[in-house]
Amino acid sequence: MTDIKNRFRGFLPIVVDVETGGFNSVTDALLEIAAVIIQQDEKGYLFFDDVVTAYVEPFEGSNIDPKSLEVTGIDLDHPLRMAMNETAALGKIFTPIRKAIKEAGCNRAILVGHNAHFDLGFVNAAVGRTGIKRNPFHPFSCLDTVTLSALVYGQTVLARAIAEAEIQWDNSRAHSAMYDTEKTAELFCKIHNTWLELNQ
Repeated sequence: MTDIKNRFRGFLPIVVDVETGGFNSVTDALLEIAAVIIQQDEKGYLFFDDVVTAYVEPFEGSNIDPKSLEVTGIDLDHPLRMAMNETAALGKIFTPIRKAIKEAGCNRAILVGHNAHFDLGFVNAAVGRTGIKRNPFHPFSCLDTVTLSALVYGQTVLARAIAEAEIQWDNSRAHSAMYDTEKTAELFCKIHNTWLELNQ
């Protein structure tokens, strides 16, 4: 069976979701980021373990649209939010990713997301602001579950794709980086593993 390093051409799939203060990665705040490492068993099936998440302090001068906070339900002043600056937040997320890349014998991570270029744009912008060296992610390539879901289920909205995939979904927990990352990872693995079974 092909190792995961060869299954994705030297890239290790990492599912990422961000919650933000708007749609512009340059001007709008990164408020939450979560990631989960995709793994492969001896039969070629994909699975994942725990989600790593960080709450992020808005960078100085960043824009935060109140409508975005309404959608995400983020309370920036909540005493238990325990947000960290972008450097610390990215460090928390990147450290286990770099370790996993090395252990898997991969060259880099490739971001998996639902509307993946949105998430990658905010990650790259935060890396640029902080000056972090060795961004583990490929700078522009990604794997998008929107495209995969459109192909397999005829759906592009995450909640609808999840329903078609017969995966449990709790709408009250949606729009948190941790929950959306977990569900996107579940969707990605389900699509891959179904394809694997059909082609054995």
